[in-house]
Amino acid sequence: MTGGRWLLRAASLGAALLLWQGLTSLDVNLWLRFEQFPTVGEVAGAFTERAGTGPFWQDLTSSLRRIVTGFALAAVLGVAVGTAIARSRIAADVLGPLLEVLRPVPAIALVPVAILLFPSNEQGIVFITCTAAFFPVLVSTRHAVGALTPVWEEAVLTMGGGRARILFSVVLPGALPGIFGGLSVGIGVAWICVISAEMISGEYGVGYRTWQDYTVIDYPGVFVGMVTIGALGWLTSTAVERAGRRLTRWLPARDSSGPVPASAARTRTWRVPGRSPRTPHPATARAGATGPRSGSGPFPEQTREVTP
Repeated sequence: MTGGRWLLRAASLGAALLLWQGLTSLDVNLWLRFEQFPTVGEVAGAFTERAGTGPFWQDLTSSLRRIVTGFALAAVLGVAVGTAIARSRIAADVLGPLLEVLRPVPAIALVPVAILLFPSNEQGIVFITCTAAFFPVLVSTRHAVGALTPVWEEAVLTMGGGRARILFSVVLPGALPGIFGGLSVGIGVAWICVISAEMISGEYGVGYRTWQDYTVIDYPGVFVGMVTIGALGWLTSTAVERAGRRLTRWLPARDSSGPVPASAARTRTWRVPGRSPRTPHPATARAGATGPRSGSGPFPEQTREVTP
């Protein structure tokens, strides 16, 4: 990312903070009432004070532990179940109807179920977090796997590959962009539900502390909790997106300045496994002199134009 874009993003956040400071310091009351809101300076002072105490870091660690555990479980289960439903009719018939009935139920509505099922609040909050992130990952994986072209699978079968090779060499790599789209949505939904669960039945955690501040009318403390939640959500979603970009580096890069002209495209040679890239297929060599013809070999080298 260029320095200009970083500067623009910093200016956007700065403008929002200036607007907040102006509305609260002037006690603006035009339909929206800002006279009881704490100013930016008051929130910053409360944040600095709390950051030097042990309970603040204990709450932060508790929330991060719950979100990481629940989200990791949701990612594994969502990818596995979504892939199974997309590729197996039996799985689609057995699991599909049940999951479609459960999917519209808000995860936060499962708090009474979690209290009845699990012996501790910690396990119940992780369950709610996992449930919240599970369905976005499931749906995105199912659609991403179902949208894959069957030509890739047929090519692996032609070369003698089995079901495991198809799954790990074609299906999962090809569906990765869609899977990470669901993971990005899932991490945001997971934060919403873990904070809500902490407010209702938690013990420690950023959500629990924010609700306690509200009950004692400590509004700067409430905003400290909100800022902390926003920062943690931004950091975790950024980590998921960076992991997605790293694992999908094989995708064609997009130029932010616009489409690459055809004259700038280059030709890439795709080498058949087991054959030197400098030694063309015999049938390909014959076709080069006489033109393409049928029966020129099952795996001639192929070329295509890709953007740099």
